Amino acid sequence: MKLTANEEYGIRCLLHVARCGIEGCVTIPEISRAEGITPAYVAKLLRILRRSGFIASVRGKSGGYSLARPAEQIIVGEALAALGGRLFEADFCDRHSGAEKICTHTVDCSVRSLWQTVQNSVDQVLSKMTLRALLGGQTGSGPRSDLVTMTRRVEDATRFRV
Repeated sequence: MKLTANEEYGIRCLLHVARCGIEGCVTIPEISRAEGITPAYVAKLLRILRRSGFIASVRGKSGGYSLARPAEQIIVGEALAALGGRLFEADFCDRHSGAEKICTHTVDCSVRSLWQTVQNSVDQVLSKMTLRALLGGQTGSGPRSDLVTMTRRVEDATRFRV
């Protein structure tokens, strides 16, 4: 399982904006310098996050980007989905049937159930993880124990029953 650059850098940009609070603004060059990402790439990621309703842009001399809603209302799984998608989509088997029109394992596929189990476990964590929890984990305060608890739940849930 791999995260894409869009997902990794997009979450990093979103966290950088979140550190400024709901009232603060941060610019593309500031994020670019702080995160070591080119300004063009930051602009692309912020456009995705803005169109998805996670951040808002403010024009003018003191403009920039800020959170569109409080960090505790931004679900990490939703942000990751906007930035790149899910590990396993329902139509995956239709798109990867090999040389045949229909996968030869359509009826009973243990591989599909493996990926569905992994996706369900990831979804359980990401649907509960907020941007506030990630911020708390980085600053050493806040809901760090929630992050550890959710990580342990995923480890328990991923003992596959395939």
